[in-house]
Formats: sequence, C-alpha cells, structure tokens
Amino acid sequence: MKDTEFCSNLEIEIAVLDFWVDHHWLVPEEQNGMRIFHEADLARARLIQDLVGPMGVNVDGVDVAMRLLDQIHGLRGRLTVLMEAIRTQDQDVQRRILALIDKE
Repeated sequence: MKDTEFCSNLEIEIAVLDFWVDHHWLVPEEQNGMRIFHEADLARARLIQDLVGPMGVNVDGVDVAMRLLDQIHGLRGRLTVLMEAIRTQDQDVQRRILALIDKE
C-alpha cells in the first residue's frame, strides 16, 4: 500500500510516517520512487503506536524496542534454518543434537 492508504489505516499524518521511516522504525519497499508498505509494516506501525501512545515510551525507548524486535526476528529466521539443517541429518545425528539441547 502507498503512503496515503497506510496513513489512513493508522489514522496518522504523513509527517508521523516520515518520522518513523527517518528513524528506521519502518523500512518500506521502494518501487518507482514511491514507498510501498506491506501488512507486516502495518503490524509494526501499530506496535509503534502502542509504544508511543498508551505505553508512553520515548523515542530512545522505541529505538531500542524496534532494534530488539528486529534481532528477535533475525534469530527466529536463523533458528528455522538451523532446524531445517538438523532435519536433513540422519536419525542418529538428530538424536545426539536433541540430547545435547535437552541437557541445557
């Protein structure tokens, strides 16, 4: 979706959206010189709204929260790749890996 539709869905001004993009809280796709937002961006923006609104988190706090969210997302992706790699191993290797994990 384009800027105007995105802002309309969130009931925010374009200046607010620009601020969020400038702070890299949202990183829209670029197509033909226009910003394009996806459903994941909308969910992320709603989280930002919750943080700055009812929760009263300041700009620095939102920076930290969004960076942590990005790290978690990255780690989940890497964990998925790791689990797929484990599944390609023979059963004995899988059992040994799971046994090591269970010891933790």
